[in-house]
Amino acid sequence: MKKVIALMSIIGLLTFTNLNSVMAQGANENKDAQTEQVTNDSAAAPAAEATEATTAVAPEEATEKSFHEVLKEKYIQGGAGWMTPVLLCLIIGMALVIERIIYLNMATTNVNKLLEGIEGNVTKGDYAAAKELCRNTRGPVASIFYQGLDRIDEGLENVEKAVTSYGGVQMARLEANLTWIALFIALAPSFGFLGTVIGMVQAFDDIEKAGDISPTVVAGGMKVALLTTVFGLIVAIVLQIFYNYLLTKIESLVSQMEDGSITFMDILIKNKR
Repeated sequence: MKKVIALMSIIGLLTFTNLNSVMAQGANENKDAQTEQVTNDSAAAPAAEATEATTAVAPEEATEKSFHEVLKEKYIQGGAGWMTPVLLCLIIGMALVIERIIYLNMATTNVNKLLEGIEGNVTKGDYAAAKELCRNTRGPVASIFYQGLDRIDEGLENVEKAVTSYGGVQMARLEANLTWIALFIALAPSFGFLGTVIGMVQAFDDIEKAGDISPTVVAGGMKVALLTTVFGLIVAIVLQIFYNYLLTKIESLVSQMEDGSITFMDILIKNKR
């Protein structure tokens, strides 16, 4: 399933890239056609009309900006002093999210296959082979089963205690760094609101210095002040989406751990020494 998703992602990326190339090529062709048409009209018309046509086309080309240019412009308008903390929240938060996604994907185990291998070895009385199977299998479920098998000589009661205790340890490892991600989710809009409040104060200071409520001064100051809130909310929304995904993934792994532990104890009880 993971290979299929990865293949579909690559195909989608290639399709999107080709589509952008085609659109860019079409835009260039249209632009060349328009330029040629303007040149022909300029040759046929008087010099004054050619100058007017060139003046009409120039503003349209000047207003076209890429997404990165617009983003950079808004970042500068919002003030680097208040936009930088919001950007740091996004960078550090996404780094923690990526680390958790990689860790949780590596912690995913085929529990049914593992239990079948353990049951086959336990049925034959080969507990050493069952422990070796758990040792060579990655994931918290295999670690829990290994701890239980390592105490099989101490009785099933001690095995159950070991499974329960080590299960709590593995759950804590799965939930590591989630509190930091939640912190950055809260900090990003907080920095944005703080920048907005300070920006509003500065806008009122400008009005006081001008001695008049000019629409230009008010609108410009409020726009710059609200940019920090906009960016802060965007960062919080992005991190919140990934945070909920991580919670769902952890709940799935915990459910596997609990169900697998119950089945594991049933296998040991069935083949009790």
